[in-house]
Amino acid sequence: MSSPATISSFFYFITLSSFFYISSSLENNNKHTTTVNSLNIPSAAAEIELVNPKLPPRSLSLTSSKKFEGSSNLIHLRYHMGPVLSSSPINIYVIWYGRWSRPHKSLIRDFLNSIFDAKAPSPSVAEWWRTASLYADQTGANVSRSVLIAGEYSDSNYSHGQHLTRLTIQDVIASAARSASFPVDHKNGMYLVLTSHDVTMQDFCRAVCGFHYFTFPSMVGYTMPYAWVGQSGKQCPEVCAYPFALPGYMGHGGPGELRPPNGETGVDGMVSVIGHELAEVVSNPLINAWYAGEDPTAPTEIGDLCEGLYGSGGGGGYIGQVMRDREGKTFNMNGKGGRKFLVQWIWNPNLKACSGPNSVD
Repeated sequence: MSSPATISSFFYFITLSSFFYISSSLENNNKHTTTVNSLNIPSAAAEIELVNPKLPPRSLSLTSSKKFEGSSNLIHLRYHMGPVLSSSPINIYVIWYGRWSRPHKSLIRDFLNSIFDAKAPSPSVAEWWRTASLYADQTGANVSRSVLIAGEYSDSNYSHGQHLTRLTIQDVIASAARSASFPVDHKNGMYLVLTSHDVTMQDFCRAVCGFHYFTFPSMVGYTMPYAWVGQSGKQCPEVCAYPFALPGYMGHGGPGELRPPNGETGVDGMVSVIGHELAEVVSNPLINAWYAGEDPTAPTEIGDLCEGLYGSGGGGGYIGQVMRDREGKTFNMNGKGGRKFLVQWIWNPNLKACSGPNSVD
């Protein structure tokens, strides 16, 4: 197994060449069409619309499938005999690195707590997580549906500086685990390292928005899966907070960015990346469980297969059918306490296609 510095595909890749690809249909049409339908639902929710805005796709389409949402018989997602996070609950130990405002922390906590919140109306984050729970290990144990924030630690003094690498992130974890007295939670646990807007990371914005791997005993003292996600609001929202921000050169005559559901471009965009990474951590925590491809140093995982897809009809410049409230904010899932989120879909092993709770297929 290569070191994190040489591993690429289990990181959340968004190459600029593919992210800013514009289909020929866009080149031939200065006006970017949007399909709109009214929802036939009662009460205040009746003012929500279904929309399928056409935007520059964040990546090239995986297939030419007529179903668009990534479905393909050519994608061979296979199980490689490694563990999944099946013990209940999955304990997430959050490490806030840098200076985080209370509202931003609250927004991310609400998303994490929404994963196991059965009270949120459909389509919900908890329903989205059910797709992740379809993945099982060789004993038949499925990924747990129960997810819990088991501990938090704030490193507002940037103890390892404001520029991190894929190796020094392990130093951040080691320091936080010691300072917070996190338990060595091999069976249930994972670390989630979140860096603030003023922290740079190796390859952040250029090639990655987030990544996951596992800790090294030589650096942390034991092996546990972790994920890192950066706040891109001031560094590269047009790359890592898509589709809430688009490149500046598209500002005249191009498609407008969508309004984030919680009014926070960087953090709302971060939520989807967190969802992407969490789904991949639980289904492939040690990079030897569920992925497509033959090379374990370059696996394509269940989030990678659905990058840029948020609803039915996605593909070819469309993010898919999502919802828009009366304030013009765009979302596809409901969460805890009335929160709304826009989270990318993940690969469904039963359907052999990308799926989400807002599917209308």
